Amino acid sequence: MTAPLLHAVISSPTSPQTAPADVASKAHHNKKGVGYINPWPSYAERSALYMFRKIIYMRLSGKWKDPDTTPPTVPIRKPEFLPTRETDRLRATWLGHACYYVEFPGGLRVLFDPVFTARCSPLSFMGPKRYTEMPCQIQDLPYIDAVVISHNHYDHLSHPTLKAVVEQHPSARIFVPLGNKPWFKHMGLRDDNVTEMDWWEEKELKLSAAEHNDPDNKPDDILATIGCLPGQHTSARTAFDKAHTLWASWSIASGGKKVWFGGDTGYRTVPELPPDEFDYSEKYADLPHCPAFKQIGEHRGPFDLGLIPIGAYDPRFIMSPMHANPYDSVNIFVDTKCERAMGIHWGTWVLTSEEVLDPPKLLKQALKWKGLEQNLFETCDIGESREF
Repeated sequence: MTAPLLHAVISSPTSPQTAPADVASKAHHNKKGVGYINPWPSYAERSALYMFRKIIYMRLSGKWKDPDTTPPTVPIRKPEFLPTRETDRLRATWLGHACYYVEFPGGLRVLFDPVFTARCSPLSFMGPKRYTEMPCQIQDLPYIDAVVISHNHYDHLSHPTLKAVVEQHPSARIFVPLGNKPWFKHMGLRDDNVTEMDWWEEKELKLSAAEHNDPDNKPDDILATIGCLPGQHTSARTAFDKAHTLWASWSIASGGKKVWFGGDTGYRTVPELPPDEFDYSEKYADLPHCPAFKQIGEHRGPFDLGLIPIGAYDPRFIMSPMHANPYDSVNIFVDTKCERAMGIHWGTWVLTSEEVLDPPKLLKQALKWKGLEQNLFETCDIGESREF
């Protein structure tokens, strides 16, 4: 399949998949104000002021340690993308942090949470700066049919990156959670190619060659089902718009393969504990965990591949409502019924206080603790591709 795919049709599925019985109540819609909430006891609100005070105290008391980003850290490879749409296997390439480029059998090419900038910040000269280089640029990607955005934090939604995507791949469709479409028009980007979705909503995407002069050799249409699913997180672009737009995880099914993209999520809220105390011990077994992931597994799983966050988790008592640590991640892996998984949301920017190479080390320990084989849930070099 070598003809350019320029014509996209998005429709509601003729045979929608099942969803939890309480979906119609839309418990995640804020009934007492604007925006959205996490409707589970597994989530506890951490205000910016709370986090600022705790971090300042930890710094002044010597309890905070800045991670060491001295090279070498995470190895970087030059990505090798397939030159055509021909493949019979699912192929996923990590491009740093939460960004993955996934090549599906049948031809679909999806880019998740792309941020191709030096900083994840509203400012080009201030904010978290990459300690690992970008492995490539948008122009190096041969095809982009769909861009999937989990939420609007700066390490997941990048204006310069999406501007480059729209310029170089004008037929690409962009899928975002509710409330995020107006941002595109506000930032001077096209919004006619943007589709907003709510949790548990599905869309069917059909991509066809706009022009083809040989009807006997016309390429097949590419079909995909895009599902917007829950996650335990929040959103904000400024100090004044927290949770005004929705956050989400996503499922993509195409070519007989299905991927779950976790984006950015927490799993349970952990209290402040002594430094060496294990919060998954029997003592803390009653801490509530987010039920949405089992619902995802039951109603939309199993998945051939999960892209599951494993980093930005310390200090645990501050970050746990929003960010999974690897012990949370392996539980999410099991709950969502992923057959294999790759770790995301690490290895790119210093956002929290764990050492930059700790997430994959802790993931190995968590898999052993859960009684799972190490090759079921792995990490890789930036720019590396894996086939499933």
